[in-house]
Amino acid sequence: MATTWLIDPAHSEVQFKVKHLVISTVTGSFKSFSGSLSVESDDFNGASIQFEAQIESIDTGIEQRDAHLKSDDFFNAASFPTLSFASTKFAKKSDTTYTLEGNLTIKGVSKSVTLAVEYGGTATDPYGNVKAGFELSGKINRKDFGLNWSAVTEAGGVVVSDEVRLLMNIQVAKQA
Repeated sequence: MATTWLIDPAHSEVQFKVKHLVISTVTGSFKSFSGSLSVESDDFNGASIQFEAQIESIDTGIEQRDAHLKSDDFFNAASFPTLSFASTKFAKKSDTTYTLEGNLTIKGVSKSVTLAVEYGGTATDPYGNVKAGFELSGKINRKDFGLNWSAVTEAGGVVVSDEVRLLMNIQVAKQA
């Protein structure tokens, strides 16, 4: 029988990092997201994972930049209010490492992505809830998903890199 685990948003982070002017990195996050993990085994191998983030919740710490990211130049939040991920494979590599493969959908474009997963362990919180922690990382090319806005500096440099690094610290709570 499958066990369902739900993301605990109060103890999870969904971040992205992108190079700006090739010289520094801008970090952003999604503040509103949800997801679940359904698995038959005790070691999470073969889990089925679903995830969704609200584009309106994007936060880079600069309102003007966030508004630009929500515009049609990037995510087009008005037409595509969410990004989503559905796993196709979650494979255990060692006691603490997994590979997660699945389809990421941004702006209506779905592409297969592979993420490295580090399993932090399972513990019971002070209220008796069983929790598990995972750190996920990977890279995507933003242009693969139609996030094509670009600009060039006076000297010919790129303003925003195409490569986006994904970093997620996810805590899930076992459901009764």
